[in-house]
Amino acid sequence: MIHPRPSTMAGMLSSLIMISAFGISAMAQTQPAPAPGPGGAAAAPAEPSQADIEARQKALVDKIETFGWTRAGQVPLGSMAQVSIPKGWRFTGPQGTRDLLKMFDNVPGTSELGMLTTEGLGPWVIFEFEETGYVKDDEKDKLDADALLTNFKEGQEAANVERKKMGIGTLTVAGWAVPPRFNDQTKNLEWALRIVNEDGGESINYNTRLLGRSGVMEVELVCEPEEMATLLPQYQSIMTAFQYTSGNSYAEYRAGDKVAEYGLTALIAGGGAVAAAKMGLFAKLGGLLAKMGKGVIVLVVAVLAGIKSLFSKLFGSKESV
Repeated sequence: MIHPRPSTMAGMLSSLIMISAFGISAMAQTQPAPAPGPGGAAAAPAEPSQADIEARQKALVDKIETFGWTRAGQVPLGSMAQVSIPKGWRFTGPQGTRDLLKMFDNVPGTSELGMLTTEGLGPWVIFEFEETGYVKDDEKDKLDADALLTNFKEGQEAANVERKKMGIGTLTVAGWAVPPRFNDQTKNLEWALRIVNEDGGESINYNTRLLGRSGVMEVELVCEPEEMATLLPQYQSIMTAFQYTSGNSYAEYRAGDKVAEYGLTALIAGGGAVAAAKMGLFAKLGGLLAKMGKGVIVLVVAVLAGIKSLFSKLFGSKESV
């Protein structure tokens, strides 16, 4: 059964507050039951007052605070890497990240290693690691932005079929905010997509792939378009402070190490995630952001049938180095 996402502020707030797994559903009871209308039918519930909105937002923020946060120093990203926490930011580990994703109608996987965010309902920087092997950079000068964008759009159309089945609103890939580019000095791959939800709310999904010896650290900044210019210097500073632990950097590759069966083009298209029959894009629900700030995101899940044919041309067997 399809359950479309609510389009009104009251409906969105009600949906968030009724997430009983996080113990805050009682906040939805702050309004008295509506009086019967004509014919005995219950009247439409009143729009929440500003006080109700503020109380519900506080309950949400208070619950997020229980996920466990570190606010200074360096923190591990599994055993593969570490990252420094910038001033004004905070970090939660794998379980806190998954709890936060689930809180906002996401379907977390098993590869999340942590998340950086600011206080309250700030922008998110999410870290995941795909242990797919050493990815060659021999396609760095052959990235076809137009072809990749077409595949993203077609893949999203396939993903929307599943989203509807899950009762999650559809998303549209509107275009590049930043086309794919490879930094040969840092061995980082970057691109950013403009994502629009069915209510017209737009967000930026800014992706960085940090190549390592045995796989790829996948990093995603989720923010609003108007935030990107301000956040990018902070985000790039976070990327600069990122370090693979000894033995795990790209430069430490040795003959005989596992080599990934795809290159940079497929890594943009989804890499190991596409091979495993899913593609992840994050987007914020714009209608809620107008009064509640940031942090509401949904995960795009695509099935193998919808993606295999679209991305098959991007994959190919990769010989050993």
